[in-house]
Amino acid sequence: MGKVVNKLAGQRVPKSMLINVRHLISTFYNFTGKLKNVAFGTSGHRGTSLDGSFNRQHIEAITQAICEYRTANSITGPLYLGFDTHGLSTPAFKVALKVLHANGVKVIVNRFNEYTPTPVISRMIIRHNQMNGTEKADGIVITPSHNGPGDGGFKYNPPHGGPADVDATGWIEKRANEIMTENNKVVKLSNYYWARYGAQLTKKTVAKDFVAPFVEDLGKVIDFTAIREAKLKIGVDPMGGAGVHYWRKIAKRYGIRIDVVNKKVDPQFGFMTLDHDGKIRMDCSSKYAMAGLIGLKDQFDIAFGNDPDYDRHGIVTPEGLMNPNHFLAVAIWYLLQNRPEWAANLKIGKTLVSSSMIDKVVADLGHELYEVPVGFKWFVDGLAMGWLAFGGEESAGATFLCMDGSTWTTDKDGFALALLAAEIRAKTGLSPQHIYDNILVPKYGNFYYDRNDVELTETSAPLFRKSAKELATRLKIGDKIAGRKIVKVIITAPGNNAPMGGAKVFFDDGSWFAVRASGTELKGKIYIETFGAESLTTELKALWENINNEVEPIMLAA
Repeated sequence: MGKVVNKLAGQRVPKSMLINVRHLISTFYNFTGKLKNVAFGTSGHRGTSLDGSFNRQHIEAITQAICEYRTANSITGPLYLGFDTHGLSTPAFKVALKVLHANGVKVIVNRFNEYTPTPVISRMIIRHNQMNGTEKADGIVITPSHNGPGDGGFKYNPPHGGPADVDATGWIEKRANEIMTENNKVVKLSNYYWARYGAQLTKKTVAKDFVAPFVEDLGKVIDFTAIREAKLKIGVDPMGGAGVHYWRKIAKRYGIRIDVVNKKVDPQFGFMTLDHDGKIRMDCSSKYAMAGLIGLKDQFDIAFGNDPDYDRHGIVTPEGLMNPNHFLAVAIWYLLQNRPEWAANLKIGKTLVSSSMIDKVVADLGHELYEVPVGFKWFVDGLAMGWLAFGGEESAGATFLCMDGSTWTTDKDGFALALLAAEIRAKTGLSPQHIYDNILVPKYGNFYYDRNDVELTETSAPLFRKSAKELATRLKIGDKIAGRKIVKVIITAPGNNAPMGGAKVFFDDGSWFAVRASGTELKGKIYIETFGAESLTTELKALWENINNEVEPIMLAA
């Protein structure tokens, strides 16, 4: 079951693969087939206009449902609305604004129609609500994150500033589908140009500078003095994303050297290198998608890339692209020793499919681990209330508290994690990869971690989810796989007892594997971590295929 690498992986996108953006947008407005239902996964609703899963009707219905949700929950403050650089993001922004304005919602947008990263929306919501006691703000981010050029995405962030929880998304999803069933008859619509520009006269739509306040606030979470004094050479690849215009202002404000190696914004993302499967995917944790920046690694002390909405980070050191789990472990190790104003009893959050190296680091430094299912929404309360110092996902998304222990963001922040890598390099004189290899591994052991994605279809995905959840009933304590004895099988997260949507199996030597279905893509995900050589992991995967007769046919058919 080894990962198949396409022969074009890591190479520039051929012209033949570029999407027709005009057709994509035209189909968004004028789709003639059967529309699919709204479906909120771990990161909002995603889809493409080409198959009827992300079209004008979806955005109208979701936005109308959000307006009704706001009313039902007495959310009376402004709504911060942002969008990224995907081709479907701007048309979705225009449709959403028409609905919001018609429903009487005060909307705050980034001035000059500037793109807005996810963490910026989170920070703006938090800033507003810290200063306003009653009229709480919320927000919408229009982005499919790292997904390909043909996709669109729509995320709602309530007044806590982070991703909406399952109660909120469930309510919005149900109501949006009811509205679509009624052919969107209840949707209120305004004229876009009046909603965007004319409404500024009545202050129902307000254009503000999101960039400067966010850049200024970054000094509350990152030690820029250390970075400046170390005179680091920093490389940045915005990957055509929403943060492309932030880096120059960060460099100027804090007097640090940042070289932006790619300033292009192109909804076709034709400047990318193809991911492992030969697809265009702005995944900053992939060595194939990040091949361009990796090729420049010797020019910089530290370099990093981010996905289009800047909620993920990819850290490139002179040794190469870091495994996301490795960097999370180093980040936690560093922060717990270099934030003297943080309380001693703060917890550290991680998803239960992240590396056990994090467990070792957290325990050794005297803190409690807070382990949750995949989905950043599980970290929101802890970050908002300040008892969670750090929340991180295995897929290269994380955030942490300000230096004084106050809330920074309640959503993933690629800026903060990328700049933290520069701070680590500046303060320790070592690259984060060197710290992992030469400090963490000798002390805590060598963990080999791998994830395999299984392509699914709309038919096979429900079967995969069912089999993943039932795995716990088929594998028993005492069973052996690859000579390892099973000591525990769980289906809920230890931190909050929430279901993980699959199962995680532990062995007597500390190794484990987990199976779950993705909440954002038609993919099954299999995670494995062992000690020692890669061959042991390969053996474990092979045996996993043999024993799991119920899941294997689905994987082969997908």
